[in-house]
Amino acid sequence: MINIFKEEFILSSIWPQLLLQVILIAINAYFAATEIAVISLNEALIRKQAEGGDRKAAKLLRIVEMPTGFLSTIQIGITLAGFLGSAFAADNLAGPLTQWAVSTFALTGPVVATVRTLSVIVVTVILSFFTLVFGELVPKRVAMKKSEAVARFSCGVVSLLATVMRPLIWLLTISTNAVLWLFRINPNDEDKEVSEEGLRILIDLSEEKGAIETEEKEMIENIFEFNNMTAADVMVHRTDMVMLRAEDTPEKIEKTIEESGLSRFPVYEEDADDIIGILSTREWLINARKPQPKPLRELLRRPYFVPQSVRTDLLFRDMQSKKVHLSIVVDEYGGTAGLVTMEDLLEEIVGNIYDEFDPQEDLEIIPLGEDRWRVAGSAELEELFDALGMEMPEEEESETLGGLVYAQLSVIPEDGSHPEVNIYGLHIRVEELSERRVEWATVTKLSPPPEEEEEHTGHKKES
Repeated sequence: MINIFKEEFILSSIWPQLLLQVILIAINAYFAATEIAVISLNEALIRKQAEGGDRKAAKLLRIVEMPTGFLSTIQIGITLAGFLGSAFAADNLAGPLTQWAVSTFALTGPVVATVRTLSVIVVTVILSFFTLVFGELVPKRVAMKKSEAVARFSCGVVSLLATVMRPLIWLLTISTNAVLWLFRINPNDEDKEVSEEGLRILIDLSEEKGAIETEEKEMIENIFEFNNMTAADVMVHRTDMVMLRAEDTPEKIEKTIEESGLSRFPVYEEDADDIIGILSTREWLINARKPQPKPLRELLRRPYFVPQSVRTDLLFRDMQSKKVHLSIVVDEYGGTAGLVTMEDLLEEIVGNIYDEFDPQEDLEIIPLGEDRWRVAGSAELEELFDALGMEMPEEEESETLGGLVYAQLSVIPEDGSHPEVNIYGLHIRVEELSERRVEWATVTKLSPPPEEEEEHTGHKKES
């Protein structure tokens, strides 16, 4: 009868303590969720909402812009909840548990002290589990998913607590800054800017979660690459330039305009290294319809010359500010290396831009069947390896398929010949060779694939 009375007394004294622990865990969860929610907020979005008259957004913006007081308030709340929970549990729950064990198993002597210690350990482990799950992990997960909603719900209470505990927060801030200064860390330093690599990781994660489309990701990555490229990387090589001679007849000029469909042409005097101006197709056609058309030289605009080494982003801004649509790229000796148009620069960001004058057969890599492709000699190796589902060897210095073929040959092949090259697990047969340039070649994947070969050395033969 006495034992039953003791058990009922123990149970009746435990329930209030359990309720207290639930309340303390809930307080811990509240502060933990608030911390993650505010840290996860999009500051730009909150600022825009605040500027639109949203009062809660304005309050959140103040918290985000001055995080020291906010974080101190949160840590005070979490620390107090955890400290009080542990203290009350050890004192009020371990005791009844010890009494229950002693009365149930009729324990006496030194064993009672051991049971007391074990009771404290058991209560601490159980409390830690529930605090970790319901006071930390679950609320933080919820806050990450619903950051703005949680932050809006809790910002009022946190702001009030920050005001009430301002003296304590000030003391904690001073103490924290003093410790940071001991480690030669300036607490007032601005946070470092996000690195390009960090942004790339965020972009990859955004694509994986479906926040941005693959095409949008590629465009953003192209913008990053755009700053690392030079005019030499995007220019039309001088051998591919369509130009006019200053002495060309009107008939020949009209024929060139009709066949090329281009809007601007470099005009040279003696050769490609002696460019004297740029002719606009529109101006030429308008002038040709006049009763007394002006001579070609009077229609030319001053050519805009740029070095090969100029960065594409700087070139783009420069051409934009000067309203120049075509630039002549010169090499280190002052000779013409190629030309760059506004369209060339934009295509590096948004991809190929086609109009009604662009021939559809301009594809440089054309599938012919299983493991076979027809490839233009001017095709970039990086794009070719991507199309073939292969990784381009880092040691390869050639930029185009034609350059790769010539790098493997010991002699310059004659026009009309069909050199063949085996390299990187590929069989390359030149199909069209004109003026010592590889125009077209057939590329075939060999077996085994290149990753299973022990050496990546090429051999060649000529037919």
